[in-house]
Amino acid sequence: MKMNFTFTGAKKIVFGNGSFDALVDYIKELRGSRPLIVLDQNLAGAGFQERIETLLAKGGMKYVIYDKVVPEPPLELVDEGAKAAVKGKCDCVAGIGGGSAMDTAKAIAAVAGNRGKAVDYLGLNNVPGPGLPQIQIPTTAGTGSEVTFTAVFIRKNLNKKEGMNSPYLYPDIALCDPTLTVTLPPQPTAETGIDALCHAIESYTSVNSSPMSEVFSLEAIRLISENLRTCVHNGSDLQAREQMLLGSLYAGLGLANAGVTAVHSLSYPLGGRYGVPHGLANTLILPAVMAYNLPGALEKFADIAEVMGEATEGMSLRDAAYLAVEAVEALIEDCGITATLETLNISEKVFPELAEVAATVARPLANNPCKMTLEDMVDIYKQCY
Repeated sequence: MKMNFTFTGAKKIVFGNGSFDALVDYIKELRGSRPLIVLDQNLAGAGFQERIETLLAKGGMKYVIYDKVVPEPPLELVDEGAKAAVKGKCDCVAGIGGGSAMDTAKAIAAVAGNRGKAVDYLGLNNVPGPGLPQIQIPTTAGTGSEVTFTAVFIRKNLNKKEGMNSPYLYPDIALCDPTLTVTLPPQPTAETGIDALCHAIESYTSVNSSPMSEVFSLEAIRLISENLRTCVHNGSDLQAREQMLLGSLYAGLGLANAGVTAVHSLSYPLGGRYGVPHGLANTLILPAVMAYNLPGALEKFADIAEVMGEATEGMSLRDAAYLAVEAVEALIEDCGITATLETLNISEKVFPELAEVAATVARPLANNPCKMTLEDMVDIYKQCY
């Protein structure tokens, strides 16, 4: 644990049922009068766009809608959205949806505000200055993108995922309304929920964690493990949805400050090359990486097992730690996620190539409590087959 640390996040977090109805007030708080509203296609098609337009019209606000975001968004959407913002003379950006919509909105705000190109801002600290003011509004309890400085995209020409990482991507306001998550169907609820759990576990066990980040990460694990099953099987339970969104938020704060580990490095090629949804890719990889990392963080994995409700009293430290792996596997099973690399038609023959791509996702690997070789990565893919 690092005792010299910094802790950052969104500049303002608003959490509560019905808080989305005050969207216009928060736009005005940022001195915005003409927002670019970034939506994913599914959300726009489900009638949510009309609700947004009604709110904005009632507040007397002009706006531009950009509704072309798709899951695992290609980088090209950022430049296209930024052009729409500039053409529409937008003075702020609001991203509404899951991680894809919020990531795209954060990057659009940066590109439109700096009048650059998205490809030039990929990597760490390559955004030259502040972008347009931005509000991020999650409709899933998953990515925590509303409080992170990262936006991830598919480079279609390279068949890989890359991130844009900069303090200038931190949202000005994270507007978290649990009621917006109630209608999310069981499968995406499960996959995004395990994604949030993944962020919490990875950030808690990261070698870059701090006393402060660990508080949020461990509490996120507890909230998610206690409420995800209910959200999947009884999605109308608002109290469970509320706790899940809070857990996802906490996991995002842990992620933003401690970073993720090898799960993300290994999952990136699955999304970049095969289009596997981010949450599902992380779900497939998580238990195997946890088992691999046990020797490097036994006490932390024992903590995880305990907050997930496992009875660890009287057990050896290693046996208690391994219960964390079993608890995560049970949660995945109970949420109905049964996919494997085999069912996704990803051949064992490509595992060495996937491992080589995963090895280039260096920052998460550097955070991992146990170092990994290419052979280790191939073996983990085999375990997930």
